[in-house]
Amino acid sequence: MSNINEIDKLNVPKHLAIIMDGNGRWAKERGKLRVFGHEHGVKTVRIVVEECAQLGIDFLTLYTFSTENWNRPKVEVQTLMRLLVSSLKKELKSFNKNNIRLNTIGNIEALPVKAYKELIEVMDQTKQNTGMTLTLALSYGAREELQSAVKAISTKVKNNIISIENIDETIINNHLYTHNLPDVDLLIRTSGEHRISNFLLWQIAYAELYFIDVFWPDFREHHLVEAIKNYQNRERRFGKTSEQLT
Repeated sequence: MSNINEIDKLNVPKHLAIIMDGNGRWAKERGKLRVFGHEHGVKTVRIVVEECAQLGIDFLTLYTFSTENWNRPKVEVQTLMRLLVSSLKKELKSFNKNNIRLNTIGNIEALPVKAYKELIEVMDQTKQNTGMTLTLALSYGAREELQSAVKAISTKVKNNIISIENIDETIINNHLYTHNLPDVDLLIRTSGEHRISNFLLWQIAYAELYFIDVFWPDFREHHLVEAIKNYQNRERRFGKTSEQLT
C-alpha cells in the first residue's frame, strides 16, 4: 500500500483529469444493475476529491457525463441525473469545508432543469472558495467543444473582431469551455481501457497518460498515490531533449 507521504508535494500535477470508467462492469460482475455501480462510483468521487485537495492539486477535472452518454438507456440517464442532484446537495458542505470551488464544462443547458439549477446553485455557493477547483465535465464532448470554438472565432472574424492572422493558441484557448483552466498535466483512466473517449483532446496535448486496470468504484487513495508517483518519475520534455532540460 502506498501512502501520501511517498509523494513529493512540490511536484504534484497542477491539473489532474480523470476518466471515471467501469461503474457498469463493476456492477455486472456482482450480478447487479448498472445503477448499483454508479451509486458506488459516487462514493469514490468523494474520496478522490478530498484526497486531491489534501495533496495540493489545484485543478481536478472529472469526466462525469459525456455527450455520447445521452444515448444510453433512458432509465440509466435519469438515474445519473438524480445522482448528480443528490450528490451536489450532499457535498456542498464538504466543498466549503475543504475550500473547494465547483466549476463545470460542457453543454450544461442540455441537462434536466432540476440538475441544471442545482449545479448553478452549488457553483454560486462555492465561487468564493480559493482552494482546489473541481470541474465536472457534464454533457461534454471535446469535438463539440472544438466545433463551438471554431464557430465563435469564425463569427468574430466575419464581424472584424478578430483577424485571421491573429488566430493562435491563445485565441483558441480563450474560446474553449476550459478557458479558465490550465492544460492537463496528468490524465488517469480507470477500468483498463486505453482510450481518450473524446475528453479534453486539445488540453491533453502534452499530458502524461496513466491507465489502471481497476474499475472506478474500487479506485482508492493508494491507487491515486501510485498514479502520482508514476507521474513524478517521468521526464516531461514538451518536445525538447533531456539535455535541454538540465
